[in-house]
Amino acid sequence: MISVLLLSTMIATPAAGSLAGARPNIVLVMTDDQGYGDLACHGHPFMQTPHLDTLHAQSTRLTDFHVSPTCAPTRSALLSGRLPFRNGVTHTILERERMALDAVTIADVLHDAGYTTGIFGKWHLGDEDAYQPGERGFDEVFVHGGGGIGQAYPGSCADASPNAGNNKRDGYMGPVIRHNGTFVKTNGYCTDVFFDQATQWIDAQAQAKEPFFAYISTNAPHGPYICPASYQERYAQLAATASKAAFCGMVTNIDDNIGRLRAHLQAKGLADNTLFIFMTDNGSAGGIYNAGLKGSKGSLHEGGTRVPAFWYWPGHLEAGREIDTLTRHVDVLPTLAAIGGAEMPGELDGRSLLPLLVDSSKPWPDRMTFFHGGRWGKPGMEGRWGGDGPASMRHKRFAVRNERWRLVGTGELYDVLADPQQQHNVIEDHRDVAAGLQQAYERWWDDMQPFLVNEDVPLSPTHPFHRAWAAQQGP
Repeated sequence: MISVLLLSTMIATPAAGSLAGARPNIVLVMTDDQGYGDLACHGHPFMQTPHLDTLHAQSTRLTDFHVSPTCAPTRSALLSGRLPFRNGVTHTILERERMALDAVTIADVLHDAGYTTGIFGKWHLGDEDAYQPGERGFDEVFVHGGGGIGQAYPGSCADASPNAGNNKRDGYMGPVIRHNGTFVKTNGYCTDVFFDQATQWIDAQAQAKEPFFAYISTNAPHGPYICPASYQERYAQLAATASKAAFCGMVTNIDDNIGRLRAHLQAKGLADNTLFIFMTDNGSAGGIYNAGLKGSKGSLHEGGTRVPAFWYWPGHLEAGREIDTLTRHVDVLPTLAAIGGAEMPGELDGRSLLPLLVDSSKPWPDRMTFFHGGRWGKPGMEGRWGGDGPASMRHKRFAVRNERWRLVGTGELYDVLADPQQQHNVIEDHRDVAAGLQQAYERWWDDMQPFLVNEDVPLSPTHPFHRAWAAQQGP
């Protein structure tokens, strides 16, 4: 089922063929831990997001768009068009965040089609040199290490050592960033730094008259919840705790940066030929409001995986149009490849969304899609990192979705069309449906096992970003 909301700002929909190979500039903004409800336009009781609200009103929105329950799996799927397990990504640490080297990325595909490509912010798909974005199709690389600024975990996953320090606030307020292989000390709040760098790079590409793909992947509003004091103060009397006020402040800072970037694109005459996409990487970690959805970050319920997805391209995509067909992060690569006139890589789990984006009246075949929380322990490790490996988690922390149903584990089934808030477990009334979804999942799990290439990899004894930073400082 597809519902369409037409606003007064609606524009005519072009023919489907006019989008394929149109080769616009592409800006993709993905935030970290901002859920479906962390926007004023989605009903948050006090979050201030005026620029995202405007983007929402002007965009075609995918209202049943799903990612993975946590960040590195989502990033691998987004960039490769393959579900995380097919990339060997089953965790956010312990070498299991590394995207398999045979994965072809969206940057590879667009680069080969004549785009210049840049990443600004969070990568989190492997800190060793062979896994870094400069080896995965990105021409311009401006990233922190690990899963967050200042983080470090057993194995290779860690940010540059100066960002940890004695006070993580220092790392957020002037982070050391790896820019095309060289660490640079920046000035300003991390999110501002990433957007500023992306804006400068976009200007350079515009002067060269090259189509560009800018992937702006913020570490905010992931914890620790740190933002400029003026942003936190806005919510001091509204949020229940200081940390929740800071979370809200981080989102509003992102909103301001999106507003500045969009205004800049307009001023430079780039907006009309730029596809601007906003999305997030998993359900909310803010703990305030999630639009009535069940679950939050890490959950296998709707609230853990359903996120905002706004697609803005004036003259090509209708303003205010809502598409409630089930869509996923793995669909982004084939869609952008088609729009960019690029060759489609093989072994994709996603499908191009162009038919939906240009004409939602056409039939859209139903499909099953699979979720797994991963994050099982590593055999041989002690304490919080130890465990029994993937076999022990086969029937835990998984979900299956199609247009109507969501199976969560072996005991919960929801009719999400009739019950989007998942208030009624109807498995007893629809055992046949649950059995069909379960059987599909069992086949998928078996098919994925050969792709889990990171499971037995020994942990690196040192952190690559730490080594590279030390080498840059000299003896």
